[in-house]
Amino acid sequence: MKLWKTAWRFLPLSLLLFLTGCLGETNLTALDPKGPQSQWLFDNMLLSLYVMALVTIVVFAIFFIILAKFRRAPGDDEIPKQVHGNTALEITWTVIPIILLTILAVPTITGQFMLADTEPDPEVGEDTVYIKVIGHQFWWQFDYEDEGFTAGQEVYIPVGEKVIFELHAQDVQHSFWVPALGGKVDTIPGITNHLWLEADEPGVFKGKCAELCGPAHALMDFKVIALERNDYDAWVAGMQAEVEEPTETLAAQGRQVFEANGCIGCHAIGGMGTAAGPALSDYANRTVVAGYLENTDENLEAWIRDPESLKQGNNMLAYPDMSDADMEALIAYLRSLDVQN
Repeated sequence: MKLWKTAWRFLPLSLLLFLTGCLGETNLTALDPKGPQSQWLFDNMLLSLYVMALVTIVVFAIFFIILAKFRRAPGDDEIPKQVHGNTALEITWTVIPIILLTILAVPTITGQFMLADTEPDPEVGEDTVYIKVIGHQFWWQFDYEDEGFTAGQEVYIPVGEKVIFELHAQDVQHSFWVPALGGKVDTIPGITNHLWLEADEPGVFKGKCAELCGPAHALMDFKVIALERNDYDAWVAGMQAEVEEPTETLAAQGRQVFEANGCIGCHAIGGMGTAAGPALSDYANRTVVAGYLENTDENLEAWIRDPESLKQGNNMLAYPDMSDADMEALIAYLRSLDVQN
């Protein structure tokens, strides 16, 4: 009975460990590295695991050998020989941990220098991409200052190139983390941190805020989209191009709604954005609304009418009284914001 009671105590922990493997997200794990930083982290996790496994096996082997060899025999009431100090053993259990710690320390220290090296890649030179990241409650701003525009919630990078990120925070402390590409670095108000990332292959890599920053912290997601250099240059050219007037009547009406309701004051369309809200220059190609909802017309309307109900603590203004006709036109306009086609 006592054994069953003990087992029940470990059941919640067992379920928690089981559920950690049920995330179902692609490119949102450090266990499937897609860049040199994440590969280094993964290799060192394996090295640490191997060292810990070796120590565990050896310790338990010695424990059970001693338990079997020196167990008390029936009728043996003599006190065992008492040992006070053993120089050979003491040297052994001092030297072995030093060796194991050295095995872990050498790659860790050399790796720290590699991770901290935010100098541009000499092979890329002047074409190195620099991105200024600003964390807000609860969204991300990506300023391509050299290129002259701002992206919101989705940051584009070229494949196979070292990209330098300059990290800031507008309000409270956040943490910029793309598990498949590298480790996390905090964004702190008043302090500038730096990070570099590189993607080995094209793809969409999901990012998270890894620092508790408010009620909607868990929904502060973003995406890193890695493109081949030619595709990346085409995207940059599209973002730099002058914004064209909508050709469809409904979308044109939506632009008027967008401006009449003051949306343009927070959300930039082309050029450099502001700290008030995410830039919407390439909104048509986003797959999510508010950082986590599927980008459907229904979800977009729900977000515009009552953002607080979907993302607590955000600063988006609500438009519950907007007419259905204006809402339809506004959504059509947002769907027309496409720099890639």
